[in-house]
Amino acid sequence: MPKIRVLIADDHVIVREGLRTLLEAQPDIEVVGEAASGEEAVSKAKALGPDIVLMDISMPGMNGLEATRQIREDSPEVKILALTMHEGDEYFFKILEAGASGYFIKGGSSSELISALQAVQQGHVFLYPTMASKLVRDYMQRVRSGQAKESYDGLTNREREILRLIAEGYSNQEIAERLVLSPSTVQTHRANIMSKLGLHSRTELVKYAIQHGFITLDT
Repeated sequence: MPKIRVLIADDHVIVREGLRTLLEAQPDIEVVGEAASGEEAVSKAKALGPDIVLMDISMPGMNGLEATRQIREDSPEVKILALTMHEGDEYFFKILEAGASGYFIKGGSSSELISALQAVQQGHVFLYPTMASKLVRDYMQRVRSGQAKESYDGLTNREREILRLIAEGYSNQEIAERLVLSPSTVQTHRANIMSKLGLHSRTELVKYAIQHGFITLDT
């Protein structure tokens, strides 16, 4: 199985070094390069053709959001996993609208980051557990009010069980331990749930969540 080829984009040397050390310890990941700015990330994404750019959002000059838009325009086959300190709804939607395939909070665990890269490589949208939990809680409120009953009825009992745990804030690893499943199986269920609820692509996720009132943007 080919390795996941990753380009690390962050303006802090110590962060890049730490991420490289972490990722290169994984047998299925190869770090193909580093970028210290948005401009450099765009250039190296085009030159190196990585599978995924691990993109810091807050960089001087061309920030990660604009770099993401540019990479998606120049190299649509390259996926972006955004790195950010922010957990607010505003950043979440901006990142997805820019074309990223996922949203990872700095401070998350190394195992969660590896899972995020693997999920993005497989074509899934990765939602950091706290944001996934918010999406699901808001959706469940609509289910209880009868506004989203048809989609909810399409879930299996196992998917409903996992949906409830996601809503309670459990990570894939924690759900796997509670239900005696593998984390990859939980990720598959999570992807199926998002798909059945109309949240299976980044574009549909953003449009559906906003247009159907699943998320109230905090000001």
